[in-house]
Amino acid sequence: MTESAGATEPVTAGVEAGATQPATAGVGAGTVLPGQREHAGVFTNWARTVRYSARKFHRPRTPEELSALVAGSARVRVLGSGHSFNRIADPGPDGVLLSTAGLPPMTEVDTAARTVRVSGGVRYAELARAVHAHGLALPNMASLSHISVAGSVATGTHGSGVANGPLASAVREVELVLADGTAVTIGRDDARFDGAVTSLGALGVVTALTLALEPAYEVEQRVYTGLPLEGLDFEAVAAAGYSVSLFTDWREPGFRQVWVKRRTDRPAVDFPWAAPAAVPLHPVPGMPAANCTGQLGVPGPWHERLPHFRAEFTPSSGEEIQSEYLLPRSAARDALDAVDGIRPTVAGVLQICEVRTVAADPQWLGPAHGRDSVALHFTWVRDEAAVLPVVRRLEEVLDPFDPRPHWGKVYTTPPAVVRRRYPRLPGFRALVRSLDPGGTFTNAFVRDLLDG
Repeated sequence: MTESAGATEPVTAGVEAGATQPATAGVGAGTVLPGQREHAGVFTNWARTVRYSARKFHRPRTPEELSALVAGSARVRVLGSGHSFNRIADPGPDGVLLSTAGLPPMTEVDTAARTVRVSGGVRYAELARAVHAHGLALPNMASLSHISVAGSVATGTHGSGVANGPLASAVREVELVLADGTAVTIGRDDARFDGAVTSLGALGVVTALTLALEPAYEVEQRVYTGLPLEGLDFEAVAAAGYSVSLFTDWREPGFRQVWVKRRTDRPAVDFPWAAPAAVPLHPVPGMPAANCTGQLGVPGPWHERLPHFRAEFTPSSGEEIQSEYLLPRSAARDALDAVDGIRPTVAGVLQICEVRTVAADPQWLGPAHGRDSVALHFTWVRDEAAVLPVVRRLEEVLDPFDPRPHWGKVYTTPPAVVRRRYPRLPGFRALVRSLDPGGTFTNAFVRDLLDG
């Protein structure tokens, strides 16, 4: 299997087949991600499913060192927290892999403007604590707070909520180091902005982002169990809280758990479709709930409730592969019925599936671009040979709903099909040519997307 994902090759090259036991935390849960793992000079992603082929790894300590390194390299890719499951970060054997985590961390909060300027290597857990200390908050967070800000935004990562856009929707300004080592800032008043935020790392090294904030708020979280698929009013369930996540292992029809997060400054939640849990739960059956954020309706600060997993808990083993697809929210019920139709196939290699909603986004390469979306996330066992045929079958049944794969997950959808699902891709292609004419930041993953 080559690193270039073609019409018949999955975007997962380098996965190590092996253990099929469930991860110790599941769903990438609560992992204190190390950014990259090294063994005998070989670097891998967090889950150890991708071995990067870069000839060198660099962790510059100053902006000047970063600029010089980029300007002196023919091929560069940036590795964030290492929580991608394909080769989006791999520069290839002739390139260098770069981390910005060694640069001086920065979280500059402007309380008057309600913004924060944050360096690219900072993770959401660190950012959230700094922002909360100023009485401010992010509008949303992903289920993991251990992932890097720049990497999350660049790949279209999201949280949940019918009115909540992906993490990129909070961005107001992007600061990049270009291939020649010079710096550029692209703000919302720039025509290039919606192509520069969720950019797959193809434009330059993101050194800082400015994010919009709002006054701090509290959230209460309740878990409900046993939500049937038959008769499901998905729109009503998804809108029952500020953020709603449905979990199932597809061994039975319906959902084992529904996590409903309510802002305490919003009306009380009415959830008549399932029974409230009497004790705290983990989304993966049998896993310890102590690793999860507070439940049972006990209010807490926004950054201690919006993620599913506590920032401080011990890393999981990483024994997993992940896939995710975003499709129109209007197709949610039909898409769920389609997955239910192949339930035995999916369940055989699945640890857990999470279903969330994401509001439409203007980012040219945002998986929620231009449409309110439902996201179907699958955490598989870490066995490539067993998982990939199931991924292909899943994509077949979801194909009528025009699914867009998450850029950092495993998928087998041919690049030509992916291209057709992004109407602003021609504009992004032109933006890449403009800012990186020599292709310094273009790897096999990006070439497969842009070529054709």
